[in-house]
Amino acid sequence: MGMNSVTNIGRNGIQDWIIQRVSAYVLALYTLFLLGFFISTDVDYQSWSALFDQAWFKIFTLLALLSIAGHAWVGLWTVSTDYIKSAGQRMLAQAVVILTVFVYVVWGIQIIWGL
Repeated sequence: MGMNSVTNIGRNGIQDWIIQRVSAYVLALYTLFLLGFFISTDVDYQSWSALFDQAWFKIFTLLALLSIAGHAWVGLWTVSTDYIKSAGQRMLAQAVVILTVFVYVVWGIQIIWGL
């Protein structure tokens, strides 16, 4: 087993490529939706709160949050394996990234669902 099987999200490069592409589409759709919302709505606390009161939007936001996490991890894993040659330093950098992504996902879930 190589390093890819331990630190990579997917089992191979094709799965990572798919994660990158699917997450990019989700993030693009989420961004376009929010752009349309801001253009078509007089955004104030009530309209923003009403949007986030809807379960479908909470789920969409959670999907966007998970997409950011997956997209960031695959991208930063790729960069770290390309540019950090020392295995110890690379693993430390990847551990920091994993911890940071995990904290942001948990924090985001708490914010989205009011936990």
